[in-house]
Amino acid sequence: MTEKEQKIRWRLILGDEADDVCGGLGAADADRDAALEYLYGREGQGRNRRRGGGGGGGDRKGSLDPSSLTVPEWINAVHTLFPRRTIERIEKDALERYAVQELVTNADLLKRAEPNMTLLKAVLHTKHLMNQELLAVARELVRRVVEKLMEALAQPVRSVFLGAADRQRRSTLRIAKNFDAPETIRRNLRHYDPESARLFIQTPYFFSRVRRHSEKWQVIILVDESGSMADSVIHSAVTAAIFFGIKTLRTHLVLFDTSIVDVSADCADPVETIMNVQLGGGTDIGQAVCYAEGLIDNPRRAIVVLVTDFCEGAPVQNLYAACRRLVEQGTLLLGLAALDSDAKPNYDHTTAAHIAALGAHVGAMTPGELAQWVAEKVAKS
Repeated sequence: MTEKEQKIRWRLILGDEADDVCGGLGAADADRDAALEYLYGREGQGRNRRRGGGGGGGDRKGSLDPSSLTVPEWINAVHTLFPRRTIERIEKDALERYAVQELVTNADLLKRAEPNMTLLKAVLHTKHLMNQELLAVARELVRRVVEKLMEALAQPVRSVFLGAADRQRRSTLRIAKNFDAPETIRRNLRHYDPESARLFIQTPYFFSRVRRHSEKWQVIILVDESGSMADSVIHSAVTAAIFFGIKTLRTHLVLFDTSIVDVSADCADPVETIMNVQLGGGTDIGQAVCYAEGLIDNPRRAIVVLVTDFCEGAPVQNLYAACRRLVEQGTLLLGLAALDSDAKPNYDHTTAAHIAALGAHVGAMTPGELAQWVAEKVAKS
């Protein structure tokens, strides 16, 4: 550990009164300091006694200003900013010394809480602390959030696979959304009655539709369970459930850290999938790609979607070799740094660039953009 790293560590321990000795903090360490202050600032006058005004903050108790983190936001921040051993210690102190996790360990509060993504992620981070009664309440909260996501995402994703209107061909299949109003009016003008000012339709006309040729395509979605990937894990589970309902696709969903959990059997139920998520831990991306390789029946009719931050914990050459094999055998490999409504990527650029150089497609997508990408690839076959 360098002298600078030692000073940062002591600064985080002592609070902002150590600024003069240890120096200030960068953005990431300032976030860590805020998360620590949320918990340990409850001890006496708090670690950061300079904050809050009033001549050094001597009147400050354990409470926080209104603009501070909420409990769910704090839980998510801790799991993003600190390593596993530190998280375990912080959680232990939170439960045993300060009891600040009441929102995710109190059934009555959970029942009254408004379901949202922040609270859902907090539940995923702390469900290992819950008893069976709390887990049942948490599952209901997860279900309500997932229902909102499904409602928002299902139609945009499924519509991609319905096919585009082919305005050069007619269809005898009378479906309201394919109704060609201008052509129908033009061809039935001879039935116009001037006296009643009415147009009588004898023959309605409809557009045909171009079918997406996606029969028997395999879509294998590999999802990194590391703590920073919570949003992508949730959206991946919902997206996989929607893909599962598209009968022309054969969808697999695999969660991984240093272990692999194939949840394809629960793919139709994203709530069950999400409740099986174990956020945090190490990451072996190469092992997951090798597992996907073993699932493939026809390499040239398979798509592997790798949702990860590309921060490989195992020897990275294993990952490169597995990706190279997939590309060389004709499988489409898509590496996604983010899969959520915002698609804001945060990832290891070096590893991602190397995988792209091997022939993989790398980027960040929303679920709707992923559906469009998959549909375009299978339509070209």
